[in-house]
Amino acid sequence: MAALEEEELEPQMAAAEGDAAGDAADTVNAGPRAPLVLVGNRLSLDLYPGGCHRLLHLCAQQTPQLLEVEFLQLSGHEDPRLLEATLAQVPGSLPHLRSLVLKGGKHWDAQGACLRGSLTTLPASLSDLAHLVHLDLSFNSLETLPACIPQMCGLSALLLSHNCLAELPEALGALSALTFLSVTHNRLQTLPTALGALSTLQRLDLSENLLDALPPEIGGLNSLEELNLASNRLQSLPASLAGLRSLRLLVLHSNLLASVPASLARLPLLTRLDLRDNQLRDVAPELLDAPFVRLQGNPLGETPPDSHSPTGTLVVPEMPRLFLTSDVDSFPVTPQGCSVTLACGVRLRFPAGATATSVTIHYRLWLPEPRLVPLGPHDSLLSGVLELQPHGMAFQQEVGLWLFFVPPRARRCREVVVRTLSEDSWSDLETCLEEEAPKRFWAHCQVPHFSWFLVVSRPVSNACLVPPEGTLLWSSGHPGVKITFPPGVTEEPRQVRMQVVRMAGRELRALLAEPEAAVSPLLCLSQSGPSSFLRPVTVQLPLPPGITGLSLDRSRLHLLYRAPPAVTWDDITAQVALELTHLYARFQVTHFSWYWLWYTTKTCVEGLARKAWERMRLHRVNLIALQRRRDPEQVLLQCLPRNKVDAALRRLLERYRGPEPSDTVEMFEGEKFFAAFERGIDVDADRPDCVQGRVCFVFYSHLKNVKEVYVTTTLDRQAQAVRGQVSFYRGAVPEDVPEEAAAARQRKGADALWMATLPIKLPRLRSSDRPGLGQGASLSLAPLNLGDAETGFLTQSNLLNLAGRLGSDWPAVALHLGLSYQELQRIQHKFRDDLDGQIRHMLFSWAECQAGQPGAVGLLVQALERSDRRDVAEEVRAVLELGRHKYQDGLRRTSLATRDLAQPGPSASQSPEPAQA
Repeated sequence: MAALEEEELEPQMAAAEGDAAGDAADTVNAGPRAPLVLVGNRLSLDLYPGGCHRLLHLCAQQTPQLLEVEFLQLSGHEDPRLLEATLAQVPGSLPHLRSLVLKGGKHWDAQGACLRGSLTTLPASLSDLAHLVHLDLSFNSLETLPACIPQMCGLSALLLSHNCLAELPEALGALSALTFLSVTHNRLQTLPTALGALSTLQRLDLSENLLDALPPEIGGLNSLEELNLASNRLQSLPASLAGLRSLRLLVLHSNLLASVPASLARLPLLTRLDLRDNQLRDVAPELLDAPFVRLQGNPLGETPPDSHSPTGTLVVPEMPRLFLTSDVDSFPVTPQGCSVTLACGVRLRFPAGATATSVTIHYRLWLPEPRLVPLGPHDSLLSGVLELQPHGMAFQQEVGLWLFFVPPRARRCREVVVRTLSEDSWSDLETCLEEEAPKRFWAHCQVPHFSWFLVVSRPVSNACLVPPEGTLLWSSGHPGVKITFPPGVTEEPRQVRMQVVRMAGRELRALLAEPEAAVSPLLCLSQSGPSSFLRPVTVQLPLPPGITGLSLDRSRLHLLYRAPPAVTWDDITAQVALELTHLYARFQVTHFSWYWLWYTTKTCVEGLARKAWERMRLHRVNLIALQRRRDPEQVLLQCLPRNKVDAALRRLLERYRGPEPSDTVEMFEGEKFFAAFERGIDVDADRPDCVQGRVCFVFYSHLKNVKEVYVTTTLDRQAQAVRGQVSFYRGAVPEDVPEEAAAARQRKGADALWMATLPIKLPRLRSSDRPGLGQGASLSLAPLNLGDAETGFLTQSNLLNLAGRLGSDWPAVALHLGLSYQELQRIQHKFRDDLDGQIRHMLFSWAECQAGQPGAVGLLVQALERSDRRDVAEEVRAVLELGRHKYQDGLRRTSLATRDLAQPGPSASQSPEPAQA
């Protein structure tokens, strides 16, 4: 029967090889439109069907170019017997092979998960590849390591991730030249002791396995610089790890570690030790204080649970841990519970029993805007807006949430809270702060259900429930501020809240031009229930600084009153009976509002109080507009607090150049403004935040108000440089964008919208930059789209714009896209006098190979970020977002939209607008 099967297989293979021969001949004769199989010293057969047949045909024809091939890529999804037969021909036909890639993972199931390749072993003859230094067998079905691999003595990089390996052989120690070993996402339970003999190993990745212990011999890896053991079952670490003197990165998060050697803190080159989400209850002081150690998610300081369970009792398994990548926007939660770390850094902990059934959680991080950011008049935003769905879903146990935030500059008498939307109103959750490192903080709270979440800084708030018997409320930030509620003040218990806001004395004296002027803290009172109390309530405020009740001139003391949302202040000194002591002033009120004590010789105090209150909320900022040195068409726009301008410019001027920052302007938290390019310059992008060529901003004092755009001009740059400008205006972009001259006239008004104008210069084009010249002009670019309409796509026009942005950074992007150094050299040689041609050829040849492949756009964005071109990556994301909006709008217009396509977020009626000046 086996002989019969072989007899049937031979004619099929022969016919297939005949087809491959015809395909190869067509490839040679059809020109550049046919998929290129053999290019220089690289043979890529993994992206096209029948790759093994093509290679067998080339070997049978004894093609001379095969002797020059150093890089071979085959798909792991080929027929196993055909793949083994093909690989057996490789040593004799490709004797100079240096890199062999046999990856699976290029096919997907119905749920979008990557499928493993069919490769289970390798022919023994592959050990004859004397020049092989790189072997990639990822995403296959290997259960044991092929015996030929330990015999490849020259191997430098071995990638075995996403296989089914349960163990590694002791013979692995024979790979004396190995510098990189990746065995992540396998089933390893133990490691061979011979692993310690790999004296040249520099990077070792063993994450996502089942390891519960490490051999002491691992301390013999003298050259090891990076060690990743995340997501295993390690309960302890060998003391020999302290011998890894070259180690720079040690990742141990998501294990079961109850202790770690204190000697790890003394590794001389270690820059990061990740111990998150373990079982550490006590850590050595040198580790606890080390700035490079991460300890979040450990029960530090907690007492261990009582262990009186009988012998043989089954230990409850550890809670699952999930670490999501940037291309994942949802995750499952089961009744067992789990710990989740989102790509944006947010952490969630679902305790066991939080959900009765399995549920899928969706998340999204929104850019802050007034509709989604409800701020009080004295609040500051410290984070982006996190949305968790399904909205309103109640949990049987509260879920832990950790949000990263930028610590506020001023912390005196202020507190940080997590704000959430609950039943059409925003409320603040009880929040604990955790410091990861200097200037890196987490806001931790317990959430009963999912909605929108953000971190804000507010004045210290004190609240109490006032019963009919009366009570006393005082400020924790200002002990001298007290509210006394007498018996009978209310019939039903009511909630009251107090906030106290300070104003710097020097700002007041500068505003009033009066050296002796002073004010008390501003008292903001609010309540639930009826607007008035049944009996007068006594309010105690401290006298303004430097003023005592024994020496003050009562004619200069003013009690001011404001009832929000009104912006006016009223002097009610004559309407109340002020009782003065040495340090305090007391008065009685029957309803709550805002109260402020002033000591000044001025008469029109009400108008001055309004100006002073506005000054308390204003931030002094400078605007900058810089152009990238390598690409002047790339413009960075930023609004910076005045005290951060110098440091930011020192950092940016290495890559950018431009004029001095603008004069200081004043802005409110959450205030809208926009940048308009003028005098022949326009924005060269279709961005969601760009309206009629005007780039929209919202100012938040603790967030980065920065955007990078690309500009163009309709003027002739071949004759001379174009000298334009960018102007900044307050408010949202008006429906009728004013002309430049009209905008200039507005600058002279008292309430001018104009804030600043900075010059922008596009240099004269050199002859090599002119379109239509050079070899790149003859490059034929076939129409294509990357992505899809629902998730967003990039068109040929988008790719052309992107190619024009990369400049001399394109080789780094190409390498992160998967191109080899040899391919880069071939492109650079072919288009050696045309930089634009090099970039376009690289980008479009890669895009043609990726057309129709899911995840291609995400791969491009990751390559841009890893190449330090986050500016281009952000523009690509903006184009994708705009495409998704257009797609969803089209569905709505044709009545095909579902509820899920509606843009999430509270309605305008649900989100109160921040108070305006």
